[in-house]
Amino acid sequence: MQKLLPIALLVASNVFMTMAWYGHLKFPHAPIVKVIVISWAIALVEYCLAVPANRIGHGVYSAAELKTIQEVITLTVFAAFSVFYLKEALTLNHLLGFGCIALGAFFIFKGPF
Repeated sequence: MQKLLPIALLVASNVFMTMAWYGHLKFPHAPIVKVIVISWAIALVEYCLAVPANRIGHGVYSAAELKTIQEVITLTVFAAFSVFYLKEALTLNHLLGFGCIALGAFFIFKGPF
């Protein structure tokens, strides 16, 4: 449970973060000030999930491992968000790039060499 809770909180956090940063792209004519205020409100929820995730997670993961987990989750959530919400295609270039990042994550958790 101690290892899974930070990951679950980071997943939830990243859903809010992705919505705060990219959700407004579907509304290009919305006033920028309104978009900023709404994004800040959404980001507050993200912070309320991310901070405890990192605090709890640091009890079982190193800071580098937590950051790596967060980045892999971010890319996964963003890829799904991009396809299902923004209706943008995920190309082979994206998948290869994400694969390289996943390979980097492997080395973070595999070490030290």
